[in-house]
Amino acid sequence: MNRRIALGLVAALALAACSKPAEKAEGAKSEVNFSILSAESQQSAQKDWEPFLADMSKAIGMPVKAYYGTNYTGLIEAMRFKQTDVGWFTNQSGLEAVRRANGQVFARSANPTGPDGYEAVIIVRKGSGLTLDKLLKCDRTIDFGMGDAKSTSGTLAPMTYLFAPRGIEPEKCFKTVRSANHEANLFAVGAGTLQAATNNTASMERMGMLDTPLAKKTLDAVEIVWRSPRIPEDPLIIRKDLDPALKAKIEDFMFSYGVGDTPEAARQRAILARIQTRPFQRADDSHLLPVREMEATGQLLQAKAKGDAAAVAKAEAALAEIRKERAALEGQGSGS
Repeated sequence: MNRRIALGLVAALALAACSKPAEKAEGAKSEVNFSILSAESQQSAQKDWEPFLADMSKAIGMPVKAYYGTNYTGLIEAMRFKQTDVGWFTNQSGLEAVRRANGQVFARSANPTGPDGYEAVIIVRKGSGLTLDKLLKCDRTIDFGMGDAKSTSGTLAPMTYLFAPRGIEPEKCFKTVRSANHEANLFAVGAGTLQAATNNTASMERMGMLDTPLAKKTLDAVEIVWRSPRIPEDPLIIRKDLDPALKAKIEDFMFSYGVGDTPEAARQRAILARIQTRPFQRADDSHLLPVREMEATGQLLQAKAKGDAAAVAKAEAALAEIRKERAALEGQGSGS
């Protein structure tokens, strides 16, 4: 009796399976969603990115749709919940995508105008008389603009290299602290609605490329009073669980695009210049070592300022691990 029941259940399950439409295999996709960091407005980003994404669609044989996030946390969460598959991140937001969104670094951008890397900066309105020394007096008279909390140049670098070593908390230093993207902060300082703000050299170069009267007027109205050490170029992150065949198509496109001496390669390089990069370079998670070091250094400085022994030990352990990883990479590079 038990055997007949078991056979009946097997038959019923088989019939049920036959009656359902076939499901797509694990990892099968009909389109790729490419996330783009929101350092500037969506309108200007869309104009620059559409030709690149159209070429990518042709190369991989399926539509590639842009996903423009309003903030870096949104981009991280979109990858975490598989709403996006690949994207251009900042170093800090890319690190969070690796930690929390099952992402991995597979490529990086390359500076189209000079040495790789860029600098975080603090800008003020030209002719205002506002110097770095006056900025750091912390007399709560200045309206200050910072970037997104996950922004490398807008928040992490100024905190690590400027504010934390001096024991300064921006919220206690300035009259107001406003968080916005680089473009908004640049326009605000240029117009005089903010007295100072963080930004970066790449964003300011991008503004110059717009070649509009408003962009020129804005850039002419600001000056830089502080620069960070050079920051590595931005990483491109891809989901680890993406179908390997699709991953290979994306990588083949990325690392051949704009490469060579043909007229087509020249056309592609012109498109890459609009999104501020030369042909993409191969990279892996070790690309994030400098930003991890910045993060741990900032945490160590804050912990020491607060006298938090446990937090000091944790930050020192993180720095030791980073040094160990860096030494191992250097050893590989020397062939040892």
